[in-house]
Amino acid sequence: VQLQASGGGLVQAGGSLRLSCTSSGHTFTSYNMAWFRQPPGKEREFVARIGRNGVAPYYADSVKGRFTISRSNLQNTLYLQMNSLKPEDTAVYYCNAEAGLVAVYDYWGQGTQVTVSS
Repeated sequence: VQLQASGGGLVQAGGSLRLSCTSSGHTFTSYNMAWFRQPPGKEREFVARIGRNGVAPYYADSVKGRFTISRSNLQNTLYLQMNSLKPEDTAVYYCNAEAGLVAVYDYWGQGTQVTVSS
């Protein structure tokens, strides 16, 4: 499987970014998909997940109301719209297939860096 996240960057607090993740090497529509992130010096953590048909989004409390996860099954692409960004959102963001709020694949890809300045 190949997972490629993109769209990160440097943004001021209160700003917005939209992340994308393209997926290949597996049947995209067979999996729930999720975003995870790894803040500097910390463990990787769950951010948001979405069901196979684009339903039942679920968010970590820390991003609820600010982030929106979506997917395009036609384009095998996962998205994360991030609004009202905070410095504590600074992290490398990754996508993966998901089951029980845990990543399915051991392979993570490079991720995309999001840096929020105060």
